[in-house]
Amino acid sequence: MSRLYPMKTSRRQFLGTAASAVIVAGLKAQGSVIGANNRIRVCTIGFNGQGGSHIRDLLGYKQDVEFTALCDVDAKVRAKGADLVKAAQGKAPKLYQDLRDVMADPAVDAVTIATPNHWHALASVWACQAGKDVYVEKPLSHNVFEGRQVAAAAAKHNRIVQHGTQSRCNATLIRDMKLIHDGFIGKIVESRGYVYKNGNRGSIGLGKPGAAPDHLDWNLWQGPAAAEPFQLNATRANKPGLHVHYDWHYFWNYGNGEIGNQGVHEMDIACWGHNRGLPVSVFSAGGRFGLDDAGQTPNTQATTFGYADGSILTFEVRNLGSFEEADGGNCGNSFFGTKGMYVRGKGFFTYKETKGTPREAIPVPADAPKVEKADKWQRWIAAIRSRRPSDLPVSPLDAHRSCVHCHLGNLAFRAGRSLAFDPQTETFREPALNAQLTRAYRPGFAVPALA
Repeated sequence: MSRLYPMKTSRRQFLGTAASAVIVAGLKAQGSVIGANNRIRVCTIGFNGQGGSHIRDLLGYKQDVEFTALCDVDAKVRAKGADLVKAAQGKAPKLYQDLRDVMADPAVDAVTIATPNHWHALASVWACQAGKDVYVEKPLSHNVFEGRQVAAAAAKHNRIVQHGTQSRCNATLIRDMKLIHDGFIGKIVESRGYVYKNGNRGSIGLGKPGAAPDHLDWNLWQGPAAAEPFQLNATRANKPGLHVHYDWHYFWNYGNGEIGNQGVHEMDIACWGHNRGLPVSVFSAGGRFGLDDAGQTPNTQATTFGYADGSILTFEVRNLGSFEEADGGNCGNSFFGTKGMYVRGKGFFTYKETKGTPREAIPVPADAPKVEKADKWQRWIAAIRSRRPSDLPVSPLDAHRSCVHCHLGNLAFRAGRSLAFDPQTETFREPALNAQLTRAYRPGFAVPALA
């Protein structure tokens, strides 16, 4: 059998002697054997929502992947996942409530992470330290500090870490972004992304005091976040709680609002095409309008990023009104160069147009490089087997930079003013603001400083 992975530590080594012990930064991994029939042995962590699609998708790669474990803090969710995997594989996976037990399991080579945002970075770092490869949902991090630590952990422990912004696997986009970077429509002076998700972004309801259901480990669910009492949903009886299992997105303690939810997909494309790294300034304004609910994050938000060369990137979130506006979709991107423009999904255009007539298209050059199609899981599996981070559709560091834009937008929104940022040090020009780039972690759940 091929030796592609470092050996995992034992459960005792990993968890330590204290019941609440966490991984020690710098944990050494030394050699491991891939599973039976050369399959990658996988565990999905958190699968009530997007993680469920991880399981269903990867079950289609039977020659490459075997589910040896599943992990979720909700016993009902674990049971459903076990049934799904057993029906497809013929045997049930191990079930874990605590992801630290997954990290200590030598029968797990790789993890996919679809927990709430506040867990993404710590789970990824722990996995890297335990010698496991990672697919982590967007956003990579809950704050600016965390993303750098994930990238550092991947590099330090030679782990494959793929971010869940799957547009980076789109063959047409890969071709067109290369053309944009090569100056096909001149120098890009403005890039734009937007999210209009009206259809399923209504009121999340109001909270009221109550006990967490017996099947949910609320303490472990909160993990690195500041501890809060569980709240029932006072107006939506079909939900087990105000925050669970989806509406945590709209609370600062756990999520990053719409800009860090669907928005991070479009933000990643905007940053990919704009290709300027991190900004030097950011301003964001908006609010939470038209909803009588407990949500904290804006459902209407306009953000502008400025870069050292004077170019700008604008990003809009609006979950009110029509969700098919602008370029005809509920999510989109446009890029404006000195010689023409690009609209995602529609192509390149000149600025020569007459009102009421179609825009003048710029044909893609016949010699433009052809890109072989490969979905996100094919790219992840290939990179795990090759051990080459360059085989990933996006590096952890580039994923981090896209997520930083979302975090900066939220910080500027909450500050209510423009903020100056140093892209080299990834800190604000006002030192007093830098505490907001990270968070106070609960004991035992701190994201270690590796970079």
